[in-house]
Amino acid sequence: MLDARKSTVLGVGRTRLTECSEFTLVTLLLYFSVGAARLRNWKMNLGPLQSNKWFSTESRIEHSTIAFHTKNTDSVSVGPWSVLRKKSVQQDCTSHRVLIRKSLLRISRPTLTFYGTRLYGLPITADFLSPSHWTRSLVMEFFDMIPIPMLDGVVMHAPFRNTVDGTLCISSHHLILSSRKEGVEELWMLHRNIDLVERRPNGLSGGSIVIKCKDFRVIQLDINSPEEFVQVAACIENLASIEDVRLFYPFFYRHMSPILEDGWTAFTPETEYAHLVNSLADEWKISYVNKDFGVCPTYPSAVVVPKSIDDETIIAAANFREGGRFPVLSYRHEGGSVLMRSSQPMTGPNSKRCKEDERLINSVLGPGKRGYIIDTRTQTLAQTAKSRGGGFEVEIHYPQWRRVNKPIDRHNVLLDSLTKLVEACNDSSSSMDRWLSRLDSSNWMTHIKDTLNCACLVAQCLDQEGASVLVHGSEGLDATLLVTSLAQVILNPDCRTVRGMEALVEREWLQAGYPFPLRHNKSAYSTANNGRNKTQAPTFLLFLDCVQQIHQQFPCSFEFSTSFLILLHEHSYYSQYGTFLGTCESDRTSLKLAQQTVSLWSHLNRPEVLQSFLNPMYDPNNKVIWPSVAPMSLTLWSELFLRWVVDQGPQKEAWVTITSLREKDKELRLKACRLRRQLADLQKEAVEVGILAPSLAPPTTLPAEVA
Repeated sequence: MLDARKSTVLGVGRTRLTECSEFTLVTLLLYFSVGAARLRNWKMNLGPLQSNKWFSTESRIEHSTIAFHTKNTDSVSVGPWSVLRKKSVQQDCTSHRVLIRKSLLRISRPTLTFYGTRLYGLPITADFLSPSHWTRSLVMEFFDMIPIPMLDGVVMHAPFRNTVDGTLCISSHHLILSSRKEGVEELWMLHRNIDLVERRPNGLSGGSIVIKCKDFRVIQLDINSPEEFVQVAACIENLASIEDVRLFYPFFYRHMSPILEDGWTAFTPETEYAHLVNSLADEWKISYVNKDFGVCPTYPSAVVVPKSIDDETIIAAANFREGGRFPVLSYRHEGGSVLMRSSQPMTGPNSKRCKEDERLINSVLGPGKRGYIIDTRTQTLAQTAKSRGGGFEVEIHYPQWRRVNKPIDRHNVLLDSLTKLVEACNDSSSSMDRWLSRLDSSNWMTHIKDTLNCACLVAQCLDQEGASVLVHGSEGLDATLLVTSLAQVILNPDCRTVRGMEALVEREWLQAGYPFPLRHNKSAYSTANNGRNKTQAPTFLLFLDCVQQIHQQFPCSFEFSTSFLILLHEHSYYSQYGTFLGTCESDRTSLKLAQQTVSLWSHLNRPEVLQSFLNPMYDPNNKVIWPSVAPMSLTLWSELFLRWVVDQGPQKEAWVTITSLREKDKELRLKACRLRRQLADLQKEAVEVGILAPSLAPPTTLPAEVA
C-alpha cells in the first residue's frame, strides 16, 4: 500500500497531493503506473482530497490499464481532458456517479475501480508499458514540456465567440479552455493545428498569446501573470513543434465506435485496379518488383505496369529516373488511352539515354499512335535541371512522344502565395479596392487557373485525341500528382463520389509517396524563424481548391459537398487518425500505422458520418465535365478562407434548407410513382370487369424505377 499523501509529484511540481487538484491526482496515477513498468492489482490510498469538496477514493489498477468501464460496456475517457456527462460507472455491481466541474473529475462515492483508458492524453496499456514499444523517458518528455498543466483566469478571444474567462488546460496533445459558465462551448484544439505562436507581453500585467492555426483561425489568450505568460507560451510552442511522429496524437487516439471497414485495406492497388487487370490481363499487370521498396523508396510495394515489361526493364528505367520514380499507370481512360506519371529522366548535359525506359513508355502506345509528355516545369527550369544531371526526354530518343511544357510553380512560391491570400482575407479593415488588389497580388487564383489549364490539357489529350500522356516535373511529386489527380476528376465520374475521392487521394497522393508530414509541417502563418523551409508547400490544398472550383461549376455532378474537401484539408495537417502520417508506404509500414492507428477512411465511411458530407443536389453524371478557366469563372473559396472572418451561418442554413427540400422532393416523387402504379392497376382491373372500355383507358406511362 502506498500512501500518496506522503509522496510528491515529479514533472508537475513538488506539491503534496492534499494540496492538489484532481489534475495532480491523475498525473500521479500516470507517473507511478509508468514507473512501475508492469502493474497487477496495484492499490493506492489516495486519502482525502480537499476536505468538504473531494471524497476519499481507493483505486485499483488492473490489467496494466487505467479506465472506466460503464454499464453498457463502452470505455469512457477520464481525466481533465475528458468531457463526461453524468456517466454511470460500475464497480462491484454498485453504480457511481461521475460529474464534471471545470473540466475536472469529481467522484461522488468513496470507492471506484479503474479498468482502462487514457490519462494525461496517454494510453496506459500493456503495449504502452512494454520497453520494446515505449520508454519511460519518452513518456516523461511530455511532463517536462508542461510546467503549468492548468491555469485559471485565462481570457480567450476567438472568432464568432464571446470573450471567455475560464481555465486553460494543456495536455500532451490538446489545448483546452473551459468556461466557468454552464452551457458555454469549450475550446478543444490539437497542438498540431498550431502554426505560429506570437507573444505580446504587457509588462507586469502578463500578456497575450496569439495562436495562429493551420486551419487559418486566430485565437488570443490573455494571461495576467508575467511568469505564467512566458511559461505557457513556451509550453505551447514546444508541444506544437514536436517532431517525433511517435508522439503524435494518432498513436494515442482510440476510436470508441466499432470499425465497420478497415480504411487501411480499403483502397489497395489490388482492389483499385482489379477490373483493369482482370479485363485486360494481356495488357496490364500488378508488379511487385518494389515489394521491399528497394527499386523506388517512395513508391508503393505494388504498381501497375504494362504486361510486356519485365522486372529487369523496370529496374533499369528506375535507375534512369530521379529517385527511382519510373513511369507507372495512373489512370486508363475508357477509350484505351492511358495516363502515366514519373519523375524526370536523368539525361544530364550529355543527353544520356536508357533503352529500357524508352521501351517502358512506348509499350503503352498502340500501333501508329503518338503520346504527349507534359512537363510541369518551364523550359528554362528543365534546361537548368539537365545541366545538373536531370533533364527531359530528348526527341530523337522518344520520337513517338511530343513534349509540352505547362509550368506550375513550386513549393516556396505556392506557400508565399497562400500566406498573402490568408493575410488579405484576415484584413477586414481594408477598402474594397485595397482588398481586391491584395487578393489579386497573392496570385493564388493564378495558380488555380494554371493548374486547371494543365489538367484540362491532359484530359483533352486522353479523351478527345485518344492519346496517352506521361506527366512529370522534377521529382514527380507535387505538380505531377496535382495534375494527374485533377485530370481524373474531370474524366472519371467515380472520382466525383465520396468513395471515389477517398480512393483518388489514397492512390494518387498517399500511395504515390506525397510527403504530407514534410509539406504540411507548417502552413500560411509560418515564418523562417519558426521552422518554415522549402520542403513545405500547400500543393494538396491547391488540389482541393481546384476540385472546389469544378464543384462550383458543376454542383450536381459531385456526391460530396465542399465541406468534405475542407475536412480533408484539416486532417491532412492535423488529425486523430493516422492516414496522413508517414511520407510514403515504406515509412508508414515501418511506423506500423495500420496496426497502431485508425484510418480516416474507417471513420468517414461510417453511415452516420458520411451522411453529413453528402451533396443534396447530387445527380450522377457519367460524362466528362470540362471546367472553365476564364477569370470570371474562378472564385475565392470563401467557405474555407473566410470562415473565421465572415459568418458562414446563412450559407449553412441555406444548405440545410436545400437538403430538406431535396428529401421532400424524393418523398413526393416516390409517392407519385406509387399513385401511378395504383392508377395503372385500377385501370387494368376496370377494363377486365368491363367498367372501362380498352379504347377509353388513358395510357399510363410508368417511370423506369416503377415499371
